[in-house]
Amino acid sequence: MRSSRGGGTVNVGGTGRADRSGQAAAFDAIGGRYDEAFPHKEGQLAAVERMLDGLGPGPRVLDVGCGTGLPTARQLVDAGARVVGVDLSAGMLELARKNVPEAEFHHADLTDLTRPITQGADGGGEFDAITCFFTLLMLPRAEIPGALRLLHGLLRPGGRLALSMVEADLDDAEIPFLGHTIRVSGFLRAELHQVVRDTGFEITGAETYAYAPASPDAPPEHQLFLNCRRTGT
Repeated sequence: MRSSRGGGTVNVGGTGRADRSGQAAAFDAIGGRYDEAFPHKEGQLAAVERMLDGLGPGPRVLDVGCGTGLPTARQLVDAGARVVGVDLSAGMLELARKNVPEAEFHHADLTDLTRPITQGADGGGEFDAITCFFTLLMLPRAEIPGALRLLHGLLRPGGRLALSMVEADLDDAEIPFLGHTIRVSGFLRAELHQVVRDTGFEITGAETYAYAPASPDAPPEHQLFLNCRRTGT
């Protein structure tokens, strides 16, 4: 299991919530090794394509837990999107700015996703779409619904969310990952679907992939990809 297909981590933060500074430090140290260990991201690429199919030209997209910027921020920019990426790992963000100089990147956690970050350099406000690939793995289960509700509030009515997790019955479990220790959570697929629906999203598509990392330091896993639409006004 791993934390983010973009290589990134985002902390919900705030009083009474888990401290994820150790997660960020681990990904600072891992750096470019992340993409070497996880070179194949077909599910992630396909989820972005499905999301873009439902958007107009030049959408404003938030990439939560953007990591190195590959592949998601790069894919979005190449498709004409205006991209704002956020991540807790300063090391990953340094790589993202080199890999995708056209995007706007911020060192931030989820609780920092207010102005000026959400307003952006272009003066735009809410987002047409959000990508959140494997980032919620880094949170205890109790924090995940709140994180999803926050993302719901950052989307325009009818906005799209492309989300992924690893299928696992885990809650804030400590695991070894590429020579470091991180804490991760997961859901079985039916549970994940219910959590997503309960936080104000309609699931418009779901795919599952069996994934074998290129590194022996990471075990095989089942990846769950959801394409969602914000419901409500």
